[in-house]
Amino acid sequence: MKGIDLARLFYRDVVRPWLDKAFPDLLYDAGIFGYGSELLGFDDEMSRDHNWGPRVQLVVTGEDFASHAKSIVDGFDVLKPPMFLGEPIGYRSRPHPPIVADDALGRQEHGLEVFTSGGILRTRLALSLQDPIDALTWLSLPEQRLLEITAGEVFHNGLGELARLKNTFGNCPRDVTLYKLAAQWRRISDEQAFVGRTGHVDDDLGSRIIAARIARDIMRVGFLIEGRYPPYAKWFGTAFNRLSCAGMLSPLLSAALAATTWEERQSHLAHAGLAVAELHARAGFPLSVEPKVAPYFDRPFLVINAEEISADLASTITDPLLVDLPVIGSIDHITDTTSLITSPERARRVISALYAD
Repeated sequence: MKGIDLARLFYRDVVRPWLDKAFPDLLYDAGIFGYGSELLGFDDEMSRDHNWGPRVQLVVTGEDFASHAKSIVDGFDVLKPPMFLGEPIGYRSRPHPPIVADDALGRQEHGLEVFTSGGILRTRLALSLQDPIDALTWLSLPEQRLLEITAGEVFHNGLGELARLKNTFGNCPRDVTLYKLAAQWRRISDEQAFVGRTGHVDDDLGSRIIAARIARDIMRVGFLIEGRYPPYAKWFGTAFNRLSCAGMLSPLLSAALAATTWEERQSHLAHAGLAVAELHARAGFPLSVEPKVAPYFDRPFLVINAEEISADLASTITDPLLVDLPVIGSIDHITDTTSLITSPERARRVISALYAD
């Protein structure tokens, strides 16, 4: 059974009947968010080591949290069954222990946790309900963390806060997406000719490494134009295969990475770039330049006009916080270091420092 199905049944058969009796007047949302491959439906037998098991997270108002959170968590501990559908209530493994704070509460012994919406924002994105979410703040939000709020499922919508958070953070504002797209194409522009240049001096390994980097950047363009957040490296390719553009791009990218000559490699990559560039208009990001594949100046290296595409996208941005920024990108363009991506506070300090002037 998939973890999200297990959680849904756990709520339906165990948690909700108890809440209806013990707290009949409580307004709440119930669902599953945060850590876990099951939020994306990617869990299997091997991935049941990160809080996988019967679990439900409740979201209540601040007043109800102060009045009832401890009673809910303690009360459920008294009546909880030792197992649910063959799985231990305390989870097989829980590397991320439940939070004990003024806005989030759980217990190690079972999978029922209580949050406020502010608690979710604080623990997942290091934001408060009072924080303005301007364009620079959006650039500092790691997409893996945004996915942890917007993936998963809402089992009960009694309060509307989980749905509101999913709606608020489900897509970047248009100008933020345009800026991210411009940065993504700038990355492609910076390195695409090196696939051929390294191969030209018989550095086949170097050519393959750069080709893999370019393939990843093209895949990220696909995520951006379809309005989807990519997960971290373990599930990046699996999630990409769910995009509508994957059917067209995957064969080209696979051929590029399997190519035995740099000439074949660069050709497949350039045409993958062309294919994804031609999807921009349909996705609502029309280009005023025509995407085209051509030699890199007078050298025998085949590339797409990625620099022109980047500049064209950047020229359509109107947000005053982004208009004059150098096209560097968001935190996910700058680093994929786990210790930074999993720390939204640090990520925000990096972006603030980078664009301070």
